[in-house]
Amino acid sequence: MVKIDHIELPDFPLLLAPMEDVSDPPFRALCKEQGADVVYTEFVSSEGLIRNAAKSVMKLDIYEKERPVGIQIFGANLDSMLQTIDIVAESKPDIIDINFGCPVKKVVSKGAGAGILKDVCLMEQLTAEMVKRTNIPITVKTRLGWDHDSIRILEVAERLQDVGCKAIAIHGRTRAQMYKGDADWKPIAQVKNNPRMHIPVFGNGDVTTPERAMEMRDEYGLDGCMIGRATIGNPWFFKQVKHFFNTGEHLAPISLEERVEAARRHLQMAIDWKGETLGVFETRRHYTNYFKGIPHFKEHRMKMVTSDHSEDVFAAFDTVLENFAGYQFTE
Repeated sequence: MVKIDHIELPDFPLLLAPMEDVSDPPFRALCKEQGADVVYTEFVSSEGLIRNAAKSVMKLDIYEKERPVGIQIFGANLDSMLQTIDIVAESKPDIIDINFGCPVKKVVSKGAGAGILKDVCLMEQLTAEMVKRTNIPITVKTRLGWDHDSIRILEVAERLQDVGCKAIAIHGRTRAQMYKGDADWKPIAQVKNNPRMHIPVFGNGDVTTPERAMEMRDEYGLDGCMIGRATIGNPWFFKQVKHFFNTGEHLAPISLEERVEAARRHLQMAIDWKGETLGVFETRRHYTNYFKGIPHFKEHRMKMVTSDHSEDVFAAFDTVLENFAGYQFTE
């Protein structure tokens, strides 16, 4: 069993990573149904929350069926982050996660996300004060370091744990790498194997197959894995990993009918939650993977990703069922 403070999780839990414009309630619901043990919201701007920006406030919507669920926040100003804790606590998440790893320029330029890796003392101070502010477990997601020459993740993890962080998820790249090159899990394993560490250490980055998840568990000895890009348009990834763990075999390919049904539900839930325009727009990124592998699919995909009205997208789903009935996916 793995525990984040008082939250009991199964052995080697699978966590849905916080992803901007991806990890919204509709997608989290689908992932939860397919075996995700913990799900996280899109990251929420502390400055946006204290200004009551509508998009930031909307990201605080969480639902009982998602639990345990974490709300992830980012920022670099202590007063703003503390105010954010108070606002977020009203949504009653199970976990509040601090984003110390986002590499995007507009975040980093403000000293937030991975930008704070340049100032480990501020990282420690922010974490310590936020822990003091709430009884909700505080966790951290971060990267190995700012660049290859400034990797201090062993020290960083110890310092965050010592001020009350209840779990740490580490992406196996530096900020300088962005998402290029291969993720390096060896430093994450060194954090886990540090005899001073007693909080869960989760790995993140390049968990793209069930075999890679098993490698992270068995060869690197981590407490669990946080999965991001591999789940986009593939909420079944969690079920696929767990099936592989239990049987040593790959789950049978997801059928066309099940994929279309998931795409329908995803779109409808998105519309119900954020309205027609955003609901249609923000589910587009999933369709390529929902239907990956179908030959001569470009015409149908283009209808899904260029239509501005949901009725046209739903019609495209119907057409796919008609035109590709009986198609057998190979993976």
